[in-house]
Amino acid sequence: MNSVIQITNIPSQPMEGSMGWRMPPVEPNGATELNFQAFLFENDFKAVLPELFLVLSSLLLLLYGVIWSTSAKNGYPLLLRNVNWLGFLTLFLTVMIVANNPFAHGVFFYHTFLLDDVTLFFKVLILIGASSSLLISVDYLERESINGFEFALLLLLSTSSMLFLASAADFISMYLAIELQSLCFYVLAAYKRESEFSTEAGLKYFLLGVFSSGLLLFGCSVIYGFTGTVEFSELSKVFASLGGDRNGPGLVESLGAASGSEIGQQIESLLSTSTWRGCELGMMFLLIGFLFKLTAAPFHMWAPDVYEGAPTAVTAFFSITPKPALLLVLLRLLFQSFYDFMSEWQTFLILCSLASMVLGSLAGLAQHKIKRLLAFSSIGHVGYMLISLCCGSLEGLQGLVIYLTIYVIVTINIFGVIMTPVRRAVHPRQAEGGVDRIKYTTDLAMLARGNPLLAATLTLALFSLAGIPPLAGFYGKAFLFWAALSSSLYLLALIGILTSAISCFYYIRVVKIMYFEAPKSWLPFSRMSKERSLVLAITTLFIAGLMIYPLPLYIISHKVALALSV
Repeated sequence: MNSVIQITNIPSQPMEGSMGWRMPPVEPNGATELNFQAFLFENDFKAVLPELFLVLSSLLLLLYGVIWSTSAKNGYPLLLRNVNWLGFLTLFLTVMIVANNPFAHGVFFYHTFLLDDVTLFFKVLILIGASSSLLISVDYLERESINGFEFALLLLLSTSSMLFLASAADFISMYLAIELQSLCFYVLAAYKRESEFSTEAGLKYFLLGVFSSGLLLFGCSVIYGFTGTVEFSELSKVFASLGGDRNGPGLVESLGAASGSEIGQQIESLLSTSTWRGCELGMMFLLIGFLFKLTAAPFHMWAPDVYEGAPTAVTAFFSITPKPALLLVLLRLLFQSFYDFMSEWQTFLILCSLASMVLGSLAGLAQHKIKRLLAFSSIGHVGYMLISLCCGSLEGLQGLVIYLTIYVIVTINIFGVIMTPVRRAVHPRQAEGGVDRIKYTTDLAMLARGNPLLAATLTLALFSLAGIPPLAGFYGKAFLFWAALSSSLYLLALIGILTSAISCFYYIRVVKIMYFEAPKSWLPFSRMSKERSLVLAITTLFIAGLMIYPLPLYIISHKVALALSV
């Protein structure tokens, strides 16, 4: 890849270019040839190899599905299970490529793509969540007669957008990755086309998602208009170079008493003040857009309806996978670009954290549908995660990594149990009815008698979400609350402890239903698939094993927090 550019009026000595090329001496005729070296672009594409592999594999699977499923010679086969397993293999190989990528650190594609230890950890977490969501969904999609192979393709494409989002280093790459992710999510929410609830969920998510994307884009444009840059790292330099007072006087007050040489200084101070105020406005729009995607109150209004109306496999994917990528970009913006605005965004995030924790704990008390209950539970847990952002300290960042990892693993476990097939019948011997799904919390009645191992698994996961010691969730919440106390956020820690105690009620209520309440109709559980059994076994071992040996997670989270702080 060579380009030849004619340049005149340049120095006669060789100069080093800023993008990996070398400027040769000037020719006698006053012109020179500027040759871009091919290694620059080759290295860039090597750095983005995991994302390229995932996107290209998705396109190849699309061709395979379209050609093979429309083949009359082969009887128009259903390729759901084939494509899902190939999709899982693609995600597994992507994890291997990410873990063994020779380019572990650097900025590529002209300062738009970032690689470091933080992106490595979060990408692996995203891929684990996506592959687990795909594994626990295979037999669910078959039972629900959702036979389109496109589910795995949409999941792979949205996962690739999350990987791009985790490495985004400027507003353009960030927004494009978010939009690719959102487009896949809109289709997934309405994936069950014959269901009115699924169609309604997709339409509601689309309308509100477009509105939040507009706010996000408006915030990016405002910041670019005032600073002239879209790079995260450059924004911090711009704000550090501004010397004006944020709350300085207006135009009339600035120039009314000025005379002569003072006018230039007053104008410079006024421009600095206006830049501060404009960037503060743009930052608030950015925060609102991200908090909408994270389902934080008071921007949560779409989550309960979308979670309930979408197919359970899609709800599981929404709950598990997007949060790591969104939180990583929000961390980079707040702690790298807008750290000088900490007093403003900290106050705003404290209010959103309090609202999310209170709403998630109180609204969840009145829920009897299992997916709406988990939706409000998710809102509450986002409130706990925002505590770590409000701390603005190394302990807060480490607490976020610990809590997010535990939340992803526990949520995989819970949805793995919820998507277990059941058969509704009046009497234990009359289990001949059609396959049904778990919709209400009362559908879990006396699960301990019919399947005690499955009941124990769900009990461990629910107690972990509630933060009951000594399970994994307790370590995450305890670390967050200690970080809040060390940062003098006493009210936030107190409300967090109280709402955590309140939320224990609806988690324990589900456990009581499983062990002590008699069912209105008998719900024997069908045989569980091997892939779901494997996922449940691994996640349960993590939940129970972390209370015995939490040191590896602490060490990894500390390294990630240090990398974020640099």
